[in-house]
Amino acid sequence: MNDPQDQSHDPYETTETHLERLLGRALNSFDLPDSLVERLESALAHSTALYSSHHSASLHRTTYRHTYLLPDGTAPSLWELVHNSGRDGTDQHELYVEEAEARLAASRLPAGPALGWTVERTDGTAADEDDDLEILSALLARPIPAQPRMYVPDNSADHARRVLRRAENADRPGEATARRLRLAFAHHITQALGRQCPVEGGRDAGFTLYEHQFLLVDGTELSLWEVEHTATPDGRHMCEVYEEEAAARAAMESRSRRSRVR
Repeated sequence: MNDPQDQSHDPYETTETHLERLLGRALNSFDLPDSLVERLESALAHSTALYSSHHSASLHRTTYRHTYLLPDGTAPSLWELVHNSGRDGTDQHELYVEEAEARLAASRLPAGPALGWTVERTDGTAADEDDDLEILSALLARPIPAQPRMYVPDNSADHARRVLRRAENADRPGEATARRLRLAFAHHITQALGRQCPVEGGRDAGFTLYEHQFLLVDGTELSLWEVEHTATPDGRHMCEVYEEEAAARAAMESRSRRSRVR
């Protein structure tokens, strides 16, 4: 079938060619489970549907659902997020196994100019950098309001593996935690915090904190706390993962202070 996002290719493109093109252009195709890719390589047919679209002066974002018919009669899907939020404004492609992951990735994209930490004191004068850090520290110290946990059984053990694999911090959870998470059969993702903070060079760095909550087969619960930020020398996204909320929040505050004094 024709792909609505690219009318330049052969309209009689085979499913095999379509999958190769999809995987070849995705920035994160290495994150897809090898077992799923192997299954998709045997697909008999495919279809592509527009799922959502957002267009503004600063951001173009589109999500597609690619569904494949396999010989065993099942029809798994890949969710493709296309956006122009890269440095050069060209389209970037990302692939996700779960709709929830695609929606989460889309929510992380900037919707416009980043809002700084511009505030005023009670006397009407502008707050300085120390005030900015005090505000950030206060926000990071806030506990997350209690929320009902709505677990979804959907390749949860593999989701945990991908979260741990993208962690770049040296003190990320170790093998013992990874072994426990292999028993996960349901999970839920919550965005706990999302803020901008000015850093060196006159730019803003984004800080986002996510809780990945897992339900294990023995009935216990386990959370991973993922910090995503751009407080890096070149402004690239970096992910850090912690087992405790307090450690994740402390890492965010430390990052913001270090990037300010570099």
